[in-house]
Amino acid sequence: MQAKQMMLGLLGSAVLGGGVAVGGYKLLEPERTNAPQAIAADPNIRYTSELRSSNYVVPEGLNFTAAAASVTPAVVHVMTEYAPKAGQGGSARMDPFLRQFFGDELEQYHQPQRGPQQGSGSGVIIAANGYIVTNNHVIDKADKIEVVMDDKRKFEAELVGVDPTTDLALLKVKADNLPFIRYGNSDQVKVGEWVLAVGNPFNLNSTVTAGIISAKGRNINILRDQQGMGIESFLQTDAVVNPGNSGGALVNLNGDLIGINSAIASQTGSFVGYSFAVPSSIVSKVIDDLLKYKVVQRALLGVQIREVDATLASEKKLNSLSGVYVMGLSKNSSAADAGLREGDIITEINGAKVNTSSQLQEQVARFRPGDKIKVTYLRGSDSRTASATLRNSTGTTDIIREELAKAIKYEGATLAPVSKQEMNKLGLEGGAKISGIQGSNFRETGIADGFIITRIDKNKVGKPQDVQQFLEAAKESQGALVEGVYPDGRKAYYPIGQAE
Repeated sequence: MQAKQMMLGLLGSAVLGGGVAVGGYKLLEPERTNAPQAIAADPNIRYTSELRSSNYVVPEGLNFTAAAASVTPAVVHVMTEYAPKAGQGGSARMDPFLRQFFGDELEQYHQPQRGPQQGSGSGVIIAANGYIVTNNHVIDKADKIEVVMDDKRKFEAELVGVDPTTDLALLKVKADNLPFIRYGNSDQVKVGEWVLAVGNPFNLNSTVTAGIISAKGRNINILRDQQGMGIESFLQTDAVVNPGNSGGALVNLNGDLIGINSAIASQTGSFVGYSFAVPSSIVSKVIDDLLKYKVVQRALLGVQIREVDATLASEKKLNSLSGVYVMGLSKNSSAADAGLREGDIITEINGAKVNTSSQLQEQVARFRPGDKIKVTYLRGSDSRTASATLRNSTGTTDIIREELAKAIKYEGATLAPVSKQEMNKLGLEGGAKISGIQGSNFRETGIADGFIITRIDKNKVGKPQDVQQFLEAAKESQGALVEGVYPDGRKAYYPIGQAE
């Protein structure tokens, strides 16, 4: 009987102990919730729309259906139309270098045609009232832009602004209550994280592909024609992207926009393994600028830099391979005023580590002229931090306003801006159209009314004021060679003021 009572006592003690353990665990267990947590935006990111936290926990039983369903309605098909270019009797082949990255979508004139030619790409709706982000190369020089929604509705789009230095463009359609995608925080995206690419490859509407982030801060040198101002700090992914995907969305599994798909690495023009997207940290700042100013406010530190590698470290006797080496500074630059010198090694911008040129460019590009940033650098073995006030391309801290070119009078003739339609027709990026020749000092040159001046000597003419500036400077030399084109496509060259 005593043995039986002992066994019952032991069993009761075990049950009581287990209950106490479970109860204690439940009391100490943190509260779980499926609601999204509000996280303050990174204070170092300026002038961006709100970036949602991208610290997204992948659920068990991983699939992509929720993200695909939420994103697809907000990714549009961008259709472009181009008038035939004057003097273009056959195909105009794309630069093979560009084809390697963008594929054949840029080759809008791939075969002789008499009527308007067409191109296409993708776009992402970022606001319910009709603002759409795409790539600059998707709509560049287009005479007409049409947007086709996932539900097959069509809208004619207005071009709000472009930024060739990041290959981004902003469109607007007249519609309300449209589905849209919220910005995610690309700074929080991790290598190895699952992502989806959504776009319209080969005119296959609303195509979704999946992959992972392969690398961050990637520079592939495709914006080489931007006079050294191109910003390349791409997200690299192995999600399948093909011609037509450009301008489409790269999203995380929460459906947040973390990048705009822009380029592929390919020898054939089709996907062979890697693609590249402009991160949302850059996209949101550029789009904010285009909305507020019509032009991007580019802030510059004013340094010539080189990435630190083993060769440079050996040559300069450096103690570390981290950071970027200051090869030189522009006169009266932000960096020079902050006390930086040639030979310093920049390691951080506002606390964010920078080890490559692209990382440094990306961090500085988030700001506007007049803003102050903290630059951490090494001078020898001494770590220092300086406050630098960023400047614009003209060396001031002023905000750059959109320049409205106007017709001017010069030497008795009228120099006027070239219309967008004429630039598109002739394949021009600017110029000055001259008229009133007979009553001017140009009457003996052979130039006829309607001639569009595109270059004077080696100087490119973008607006009427350039002609006056370059010809005034040429008066002190042996004259100038004026180059240009007539409205029917005929090119011509005229010497002005040259000695007999």
